[in-house]
Amino acid sequence: MARTMERLGSFMVMDKYFSFPSFTKSKDSDFTTSLFPSLGNNKRSHQKMMRKLRTTTVAALIVYNPIMEALEEKPMKLIITADVTLRNGDMEYWEKMLHFSNNTDPSHRGVVFQLVSTDIDPRTMQANLSIEATLEWSKSNKTEAKQVTYKVEFQVDSNFGVPGAITVINKYHKEFYLESFTIEGVVHFACNSWVQPDKIHPDKRIFFFNKAYLPCQTPLGLKELREVELEQLRGDRKGVRKLSDRIYDYDVYNDLGNPDRGMEYSRPTLGGENCPYPRRCRTGHHPNNADVSTESPVNEQTPMYVPRDEALDDSKTKAVAAGKLKGLLKNLIPTLRNASMNSDSIKDFSEINSLYKRRTPLGVQLPIENWSRLPLPSMLTKIPQSIKEIYKFDPPNGISRGASCCLRDDEFGRLTLRGLNPLSIERLKIFPPVSKLNPSIYGPQESSLKEEHISGYLNGMTVQQALEEKKLFILDYHDIYLPFLNRINALGERKAHATRTIFFLTPLGTLKPIAIELSLPPMDMNSPSRQVVTPPVDDTTYWLWQLAKAHVSSNDAGAHQLIHHWLRVHTCMEPFIIAAHRQLSVMHPVYKLLKPHMRDTLAINAQAREVLVNAKGIIECYFTPEKYCMEITQSAYRDWWRFDLEGLPADLIRRGLAEPDPTRKHGLRLLIEDYPYANDGLLIWSAIETLVRTYVNYYYPEASLVQYDTELQACYNEFINVGHADVSHADWWPKLSTPEDLTSFLTTILWIVTAQHAALNFGQYHYGGYIPVRPPYMRRLLPNQGNANFLADPQGHFLSSLPSLPETTYFMSVLDILSTHATDEQYIGGRKDLSAWGGDTEIIEAFYKFSMEIKKIEKEIERRNADPKLSNRCGPGIAPYELLLPSSGPGVTGRGVPNSISI
Repeated sequence: MARTMERLGSFMVMDKYFSFPSFTKSKDSDFTTSLFPSLGNNKRSHQKMMRKLRTTTVAALIVYNPIMEALEEKPMKLIITADVTLRNGDMEYWEKMLHFSNNTDPSHRGVVFQLVSTDIDPRTMQANLSIEATLEWSKSNKTEAKQVTYKVEFQVDSNFGVPGAITVINKYHKEFYLESFTIEGVVHFACNSWVQPDKIHPDKRIFFFNKAYLPCQTPLGLKELREVELEQLRGDRKGVRKLSDRIYDYDVYNDLGNPDRGMEYSRPTLGGENCPYPRRCRTGHHPNNADVSTESPVNEQTPMYVPRDEALDDSKTKAVAAGKLKGLLKNLIPTLRNASMNSDSIKDFSEINSLYKRRTPLGVQLPIENWSRLPLPSMLTKIPQSIKEIYKFDPPNGISRGASCCLRDDEFGRLTLRGLNPLSIERLKIFPPVSKLNPSIYGPQESSLKEEHISGYLNGMTVQQALEEKKLFILDYHDIYLPFLNRINALGERKAHATRTIFFLTPLGTLKPIAIELSLPPMDMNSPSRQVVTPPVDDTTYWLWQLAKAHVSSNDAGAHQLIHHWLRVHTCMEPFIIAAHRQLSVMHPVYKLLKPHMRDTLAINAQAREVLVNAKGIIECYFTPEKYCMEITQSAYRDWWRFDLEGLPADLIRRGLAEPDPTRKHGLRLLIEDYPYANDGLLIWSAIETLVRTYVNYYYPEASLVQYDTELQACYNEFINVGHADVSHADWWPKLSTPEDLTSFLTTILWIVTAQHAALNFGQYHYGGYIPVRPPYMRRLLPNQGNANFLADPQGHFLSSLPSLPETTYFMSVLDILSTHATDEQYIGGRKDLSAWGGDTEIIEAFYKFSMEIKKIEKEIERRNADPKLSNRCGPGIAPYELLLPSSGPGVTGRGVPNSISI
């Protein structure tokens, strides 16, 4: 047996995680040391052997054949004890399990476990296996604890080797959740997965020991199981998906519409040669082909399929349900009030301000019996003010507004750098700006902005000087909106312009809006299609300026939600998550690195397709493009999205906000030094990059290991050629040939799913929850300055351009839900799976350093928020920028960077 373990040790790089106290006389002795002290007692030799294994070339690992040293002595029989931990369900569940156990054929009950060795039997060339062990619920005690643990005993031969995997067969009629499996208190399998009944899924479930292996380093006993498990996850692309399946596959976006309910619910399929779009996770509602183009929405009574282990936990599902109930209650009084009015337009800012709580604690019981029988108008007046407060919204704390309750110019500029959408601002390189649209369809490409519009706001500079000194910036929503405006403006309740906003960088480091161009598609040569509005000089121009800013904010809200948030984060990352599950074994070091960063995303995206981005869903109902929302994301994907520019430094350089400078920290010089999103984001980007580089260099010390990693290359190629098939021909896709290539790729992925998503998502309520500052859509076009109705009541025109009060409160409720952190959220820098590296101390140390760096970043961001020199994040009436503060508690906090796209 000693020769077996010595051979195994030289192949597997054994350490103290491979100890079995029951095999030795001393309970605390090391299994490896007890069997071959020459290896266990020489720590320096052990570390040298570990380094040698990591730097072994692919060819040498493939050639090495440990079978040449096979045992000849007759093995003894040994008993190994293991703890099986399950997630406990309600008592009814366990009673049903017990019932099945007691009333079925003994051969068709119980859970069957079998250990699989990392070693193979040289006579059969198959992995060494334990005798099957069966656990029956009827022999176990019921408990109300969240977890329940059972003892299982395995019989193995003395030359079994080291456990590398366990297979599980569920012979009961119901699934159960297997949390972990621990052998002799030392060898740990983190399972965290549902195990289905074998009558539904006859294949054995496979769980691997927490040790990372490249494909070429896989122990011989696990090679076959590694392939089998990936085949199970890929499926055969046939049949209709069952909710219990674990299959990951691709499909086009053909489930957003539902023409069976009427033509108004019909939507084009996104994805394919004529309509480029990323692929989503296939739901399996197309039994013959995964790429059919006809719409086939999920039955409203059937939950949308996601692989079983991707389904949301009960805690998150309950949190979403609680959020919906809270939103319903907060809509109650505004809805009742609106029902008693003849008009749905907001008449005064006080109606909006009354939606928010006073900042005093309240706790009064609701005396329904005193007012529920009153006529509606009387009922509303009889409700005590203290009761109304219970049903109100918390005041958003991300924005400041002027006495008129409109968006101040300084705040407008500040929000482009630290608000909900800090990803659209660009440096203006050419004046006037130039469109890329077809002039024969959309009119002259050159903007109507002239030097005389802005020259008076440049602190004495000429326009050319301001361009050369890089002082002019632009929010450009011209080309993305203009092709859709005729259709949008024909919808009735939607009125929009394509906008360009010019900003000047002041000596204080803040942005000042100095001109707004609002465009419509040209109707004829005599009908002006463009207006330019500049800062006001009187009351009339004041309200024109406020209306122009509101239209820009509305366009910005759409660009944020549709392009930067939904497309760039949720949609474009989904194909990678699918490819990672299909092509990377759970033993693969890259999969282990990524696992917590893929949590909940497929389920969240599936829910979004059901209620957010579907036909007449929330996004269509509350954003400017309405039924054309997803078509706008499709045009942005086709014409603008590039994976190689999705990393933070590359994105800043693309937008002209930074220039490469190797002498500066992070290798960049920001052109706006006080740019909170970029400044804080670069801290997190660098921390991620350092962790990833350490991790990659540990597992890939040679470029050949990257090039010949079959799973890694298959994952990357599938991500491009299947997940992004419609743009796979582009020449900008990065190569994946060296450890540095892999570091760049993984850093970009982790940045997008952590910090970028947090910056775009968790401020939605605090930055978007006051509608006059950031309306999701407008209901009236900008009037001409001489318009009589506008001149008679300019404030009334502004208020009537906003969504109605019930629409406002419903939208605020949605933002509240989307901005909420779950109670079980896992934040960047914190990992619960360090045992997954099976004692690779260098990796565990790298994660520890990363965690410490994230804590330092949090303190640095807090320091910046208190620095009066930073005018975009500190000062009277200026809220601190907290969206990239790594930690958070549950709820709507306006801070916190989760590990994944989890909402």
